[in-house]
Amino acid sequence: MATNERRVGTVSRGIRCPIIREGDDLGVIVSQSVLEAAEIEGFSIHDRDVIAVTESIVARSQGNYATVDDIAADVKAKAGSDTIGVIFPILSRNRFAICLKGIAMGAAKVVLMLSYPSDEVGNELVSLDKIDEAGINPYSDVLDLAEYRRLFGENRHPFTGVDYVEYYGELIKSCGAEVEIIFANQPKTILKYTDTVINCDIHTRRRTKRILLEGGAGTVLSLDDILNAPVNGSGFNARYGLLGSNKATEEKIKLFPREECRDLVLDVQKRILDATGKHVEVMVYGDGAFKDPQGKIWELADPVVSPAFTDGLIGTPNELKLKYLADNDYKDLSGEALREAISASIRAKDGSSLVGNMAAQGTTPRQLTDLIGSLCDLTSGSGDKGTPVVLVQGYFDNYTS
Repeated sequence: MATNERRVGTVSRGIRCPIIREGDDLGVIVSQSVLEAAEIEGFSIHDRDVIAVTESIVARSQGNYATVDDIAADVKAKAGSDTIGVIFPILSRNRFAICLKGIAMGAAKVVLMLSYPSDEVGNELVSLDKIDEAGINPYSDVLDLAEYRRLFGENRHPFTGVDYVEYYGELIKSCGAEVEIIFANQPKTILKYTDTVINCDIHTRRRTKRILLEGGAGTVLSLDDILNAPVNGSGFNARYGLLGSNKATEEKIKLFPREECRDLVLDVQKRILDATGKHVEVMVYGDGAFKDPQGKIWELADPVVSPAFTDGLIGTPNELKLKYLADNDYKDLSGEALREAISASIRAKDGSSLVGNMAAQGTTPRQLTDLIGSLCDLTSGSGDKGTPVVLVQGYFDNYTS
């Protein structure tokens, strides 16, 4: 390898920005923050760099907030029943507790049906080992609260220390509603208690809704049916409703960014082009999609990783597996000869899909926005790093770049 060749591949940089408030011109702030970081830190902007903006500051700049009173009003108007079944919520103070508070304020009684042994994104109510020891079949067995406590006692979340069964039950009662808690995994179970249901699952919501309607439910709302239009001047999300929302205060949520965030990514792309002559890609990102091996949580509580991105981020990677080439096609080569042979294979790619090609097996068959969004989510973190913008460079390079 020549001494003047690059020795670094993909680089992910967190970019510090001012604190964003409602009404801020985010296109200007993001562009300036990246350009200033490049000048101060001494790096250059290149074609096909990716500028990623966390959904949180996008929604904040849009002023996309709603209160528990707004949620309650929408639930009352759309559910039209005193008793509401709330099924398959995730276990999260940040993601769901304020939504549940608003739902409970819109009902006289809530029948809360929790999936077990874990919620949709992997938060455990009880371990699989305990399920096995108790001789319970989670696919068919329905437990009431007394039976759950008798079999499994109190189970606190390993990271937050919260007993979500108790927490959600007390939260509902604090809103003046009666609560009944059951544990089941078949959607139609809730119809034994009420025919008015809010199914709170995220990625399986369409199937759950279909099963309930086919099972004879009267009214079924998914979270994307609530606050999909303004209520008393509130924020809203026409496509996702309450999905992707986060706690802002004890009485208010920040909703997922509205669809005009597509205008933002195009604006940032143009500003960087005008300032540098470089054509970058831009995306808005939320939760990454990856599973934590310790807590079994797979993170993606947003409806999508990226609600908006420029066209250059459409598709999936089209890559060859270097170790496959080295161990199979060119197993008899080494040193410079091996390097040249592998480089020639990469250069020979004509842009057509490598799906089904043995030399591509083991590469990650996920959308570019899901892969890059996951990288950005890990880079920016969710705490006090102060880097809500991430610059990814070299992502589209390969061994020959």
